[in-house]
Amino acid sequence: MSTIKNHVQLIGNVGQEPTITNLESGKKVARFSLATNEYYKDSKGEKQTDTNWHTIVAWGKTAEIVEKYVGKGKEVGIVGKLKTRTYTTDDGNQRYVTEVVADEILLLGSKDDK
Repeated sequence: MSTIKNHVQLIGNVGQEPTITNLESGKKVARFSLATNEYYKDSKGEKQTDTNWHTIVAWGKTAEIVEKYVGKGKEVGIVGKLKTRTYTTDDGNQRYVTEVVADEILLLGSKDDK
C-alpha cells in the first residue's frame, strides 16, 4: 500500500512555456502549469467543461526532458506526488503553495507537437 500513498496521475495540456532554472549545484528544475478538463452535463443537458490548473515541478533528468520536448499546448501525462510548501511575502503574510512534483512524464499527442 505504500506505493499508492501521495500518488498523483494527471493528463492535460501545458498552459505556458516551461520555466527552466539551472541551480548552482548543476541540477535543473522545470516549472509549468497543466490544465486538466472534466466534462459534465448541466441541469439543461448542455455539455460543460470544468478546467483545473496544476503547478508541476520537475527536477534533474525529468526537467531535462521537459526542457527538450515540452511546450505550451503539448498534451502530457504526469506521475508524481503532492508537495505543499510555505513562504512569507514581503509584507509579512504567510502563503501556502501545493505543487505536483513530477517523477515521470509521458509525452502524448502527435510527434510534431512541442
